[in-house]
Formats: sequence, C-alpha cells, structure tokens
Amino acid sequence: MRFAVSLLMFICVASLIGTVLQQNQAASNYIDKFGPFWFAIFDKFSIWHIYNSWWFLLIMAFLVVSTTICLVRNSPKMVHDARSFREYVRGSSLRSFHHRVEATAQASPAESLARIQQWLGSQGYKFKVRQDGASMLLAAKKGGANRLGYIFAHAAIVVICVGGLLDSELPVRLQVWLGGKVPITENMLISQVPDSGRLSARNPSFRANMMVPEGAQSSSGVVSVDNGVLVQPLPFSLKLNKFLVDYYSTGMPSSFKSEVEVTDPQTGKSFSQTIEVNEPLRYKGVTVYQSSFDDGGSKLQLVGYPLVGARNQPFDINGAVGKATEITVNNGVQQAPLAIDFSGLRVINVENLAGDVAPQPKAVMEHVASVTGSAAGAKNENLRNVGPSVQYRIVGSDGQAHEYTNYMLPMMLDGSLVFLAGVRDTASQPYRYIRIPADADSSVAEFMDLRAALANPALVHEAAARFAAKNANSGMQQPLLQKAAAGALETFSRAGFNGIIEKVPEQDREKVLGFAVPMIQLSLMELRDLMRGQAGKPALDHDGAPGQDAEKWMQMALLALANLPDYPAPIFMTLKGYEQLEASVFQVARSPGKNTVYLGCLLLVIGVFSMFYIRDRRIWVWIKPQGRGSELLAAMTSQRRTLDFNHEFDRFKEAFKRLST
Repeated sequence: MRFAVSLLMFICVASLIGTVLQQNQAASNYIDKFGPFWFAIFDKFSIWHIYNSWWFLLIMAFLVVSTTICLVRNSPKMVHDARSFREYVRGSSLRSFHHRVEATAQASPAESLARIQQWLGSQGYKFKVRQDGASMLLAAKKGGANRLGYIFAHAAIVVICVGGLLDSELPVRLQVWLGGKVPITENMLISQVPDSGRLSARNPSFRANMMVPEGAQSSSGVVSVDNGVLVQPLPFSLKLNKFLVDYYSTGMPSSFKSEVEVTDPQTGKSFSQTIEVNEPLRYKGVTVYQSSFDDGGSKLQLVGYPLVGARNQPFDINGAVGKATEITVNNGVQQAPLAIDFSGLRVINVENLAGDVAPQPKAVMEHVASVTGSAAGAKNENLRNVGPSVQYRIVGSDGQAHEYTNYMLPMMLDGSLVFLAGVRDTASQPYRYIRIPADADSSVAEFMDLRAALANPALVHEAAARFAAKNANSGMQQPLLQKAAAGALETFSRAGFNGIIEKVPEQDREKVLGFAVPMIQLSLMELRDLMRGQAGKPALDHDGAPGQDAEKWMQMALLALANLPDYPAPIFMTLKGYEQLEASVFQVARSPGKNTVYLGCLLLVIGVFSMFYIRDRRIWVWIKPQGRGSELLAAMTSQRRTLDFNHEFDRFKEAFKRLST
C-alpha cells in the first residue's frame, strides 16, 4: 500500500507538470524557454508530452498492478469481516470495552433478549444469537458497507488508471514495439504508405489528426509517434462541404464550424452534420472533434521585384499555399534558381496603428532600423484591419532558408503610407520588419526602380555629379564632393550605413553619419529625378507641400534601402490577388477508456461516500440468568470513535436501561 501511495504521488506531480507546462509544442519553443542545456535534460524525460511518456505509463502500470495485488490480498478479509457478527466474543472480555453498560432486569433472559432484539431491529441492526449454556450472547452490527468503501475506492484507482492507459498512446506504441509498425518520417502520399506505416481499422484506441480542405474528403487520420507518423484508417469517409468562421473585432476567430458529409463505405449511406467546437460528430465508436482550421491550399498571385542588380522589371509568380514553386531569377549577371515554399495566407490582420508620431532617433548602429517584433509597435492602442498577408519560405541555391511575411496593402504608420515586409531566420524568432514607402499608385514600384537605379553605376555617377554641382562651394571642391557622393552611394547600396561607419572609430561615427546621411539623401533625390526622367515620368516638385511629401518619401526610402542588406532575399514579392481555400483540422479519436473512467469515477464516489458517511458499529449484549431475572452486560464499538459515536452510545445506554427495567 505504501508503494501504491508513492506511485500515486509521482502521478500527481507529473500531472501538475503536464498542466502547468503546455504540451505537444514545437521543440524550438521549449529550447527558447529553457535553453539548450535544460532542454536536453528535460527531453530525456519527455515532459513535453508527459502523459504519453514511457515512465508515466510505466508508473501507471505499476500502480495498477500494485493496487490490484492489494485488492486481491485484502478484499476477501474485508468482505469476511463485514459479513461476520463476531459472535464468539467472550462475555468477560466485554468488561474491557470503554463504551459499556451493565444492568439487571426482573424479566427472564429470553424476555430480555426479545426486548433487545426488537429495539436493535428498529434501529437497523442485524444480529445473531449464540447460546452458551444458560447464557446468551447477542451480536449486532450496522454499517458493514463501510468496508466496501475501501474496496470501491481502491478499485476505482485501478479502473481509472486502466481507462487512462487505454486512451493513451500505449496501444499504438505496443504495435510499434511488438507489432512491426514503423512510423513514416518521409513526405509521401497516403496511398504510397506501406502496410508497416498503417494501423488497423480495428485499432482499439487512437487519437489522430485529419485536415480536410473545402470540397475534399478523407478517410484516414494521422497519428504522431515520436518523430514520425502512422496512418489510421477510419470506418467512414468525411467530406468538408463548407467551412464557416466568424471573427472578433480583434481579428481572432470567435467561432468556427464545418458542414460535413459522412459516408459509410459498407452500406453506401451518407448523412450531413455540422461539427462545432463543443458539438463533435460521433459515429461507429469514433468521435470527430473540431480542433482548428488552416489554409487548404489557397491560390496566390504575386508580383516579384529583383533585389539584386540593376534590373527592375517586375514579373508574375503564381503559387499555392502548402506547395513549393520553382522560379529563376535573372539579376542581369546570371540566372539563379530559387525555391519558394508558400506556408500561409492570412486574410485578416488586425494591428495597432494609432498615433502620428515622427520616427524617434535610435542608436547609431540601429537608427536605420524601422520596426522589430510586432508589425505595428507596442505603443499604439487602436486596432485596425490592415488586410491580407502572405507567408513564405525562400530556399536559396546554398540550401539556406528564411521565412518572410508581406502585407498586401500599404498602411499608415507614423504618418507615412508604407508596406511592411518581415523576415526571420527560424519559426521561434519574431519577425523583423522593414518599411517600404508606397508611391502615388500605392505600390512599391517606384521604390524598386530607385533600388535598381542605385545599382546602376552610370546613374549613380550622374546623380553624384548633380549633387556636387548644386552643393559645392567652389569649382575646385566639386570633383571631390562628386567623388565622395558616388563612393557613399556605392557603399550604401552594398552594406547600408554599417558599411560607411564600419572602419570609423567609435568616437567619430556620429560625426561621420551627420555628414554622410544628408549627402546620401540629397544624392538619392537626384537619382530619383534621373530615374523618373528615363521612365518618361514628370519631374517632382521640390517646393511647397509637394516638396515636403517628396522629402518625406525619400526619408522612408532611405531607411528602407539601409535595411535591404539585412533582408536576405534575392527578390521582393507583393500579393496581387488570391483565391482563398479553407481547411478544417479535426481530431479523430476512439477512446474506449472513457466509459471505463466514468465507471471508475462512479466507484470512487461510492467508495468515498461509504468510507466517510457510513460508520461501522457493533453491539454485543451478554445475557445470563440471575435468580428469577437476568443480568445484562452490553458493549458498543466503532472503527472511528467520533463525537457522533459518543452521542449514539449515550442514546443506546438510555434505551438499554429502559429495556432492562
């Protein structure tokens, strides 16, 4: 019993960990939270999925065995003791009881016995009489079900643990350990999965996931096992006719449900049903829960802009969420293959965009950065839907990959209309954003033209010459200023402001930037005019309100160009259009242990009620003749001698004296 209690304490501690620590998350989340060292230690104990870890299941199995042995050994004794009247107690031993009473009666022993039997029967006692010569011993008991409470309570532990084992991964893992099942770790179609990667349709217990796009159907779930998956066939097929989702004003989904059609392959009959979060589908012993939703392969139309070289010709890109697209990027020097993996489409994005605050000055090394973390910044308070966004991964020819998120529409941030473009190295990191200013057509076309012009040496030297002609104090100073401006533009194009100050001593960097930033900005304004002239666009007005707008646009372009060296992508993509296709994510479970756990809970309630609210009480009355009357000796006892028991003995004592008179 002590061993069983110790195991129960381990299970309680493990359950506490599993409740506090969010389970079944990506490993990168736990690495960020605990660090690589503690992650490696905790991972050996599988606390990320503690309820299905080998040691948790082993403890539960030991608890079942230990408690079962305890029940087998002690239950017969308890049942025998509950049924026994203990009528072989000697009369002389009753005098040693603390709760006893003695009396003499004028009635004969048989008459006294009849009176006491009648009173005990009225109080719910069962009794048995033992004749010992001329004397008699009356043994009575009530509340023998108290012993059954111990049996039911311990049996409940066994039943609940067995139900938990049935609904755990143990049935699936036993098939992996002993049945020759091998989890699939490669990407393949379900039809290509071999028999070793498929579970039986008669699998007694499983918990699988199933994603069904709108208009598609599926008859198989996927069970995660270690680093792979096993395919679980279902006794029916499920088709998603329509997915419905409602949103709060914050952009979070308020409710979502799926209109499905279920078909039984054995009978060919089908029926329709709506699955909601708290209203699952139950059919043929399988329960289908609405777990979440995802993109079902939405079709995307994007426009790509080169970010390398002097080419600025945009090109169309078509893709689908969940699929990879192969393109070839021509940067004017060579053609480079590129793999783009579109990972998501978010139609609604609610961000905090309040405020009209000018950009705040930052540290020298960071004053060109615009946004880190949240796309809108933590100081804004008003929520606004900023439109769709697309997420994708770009895998270069060197095998390195980065994740990107781009918004389809420009948004007003700090008084400027900009496009947000985010990048991160891994899924565990927050996105780092750059702001690209929108032109008069609410696009990034003019900024991309400016970027391409900055990579054109001829245009850069001509822009530097114009800058020097307008800002040189003398004819002798003009060549030097032109050379400085051209060199600054070239370095800025290659490495941003970091390239300009990387060889400058720390104490002189502010001074160098104070001279270089205005020179680069004015040179870029000249470069913009040259670029617009070559494209046949009208010249910009640099006076009055139009001039202020042009200067503000150039300031945002300057910051964006400074950030481009830290934007590791050969192309920039904007979302032009999409055809959304939703998909429902279902959790499919066969849980025979559920009814077993319900039975265990019922036994536990009965057991606890019996132990705490049913008191085992026993009364012995020794009757022996004394002259024409009789001599009476009675004793009363209970397992728990509480205050209520003392009151009950007092009532028995008074009744006993009345019966003896």
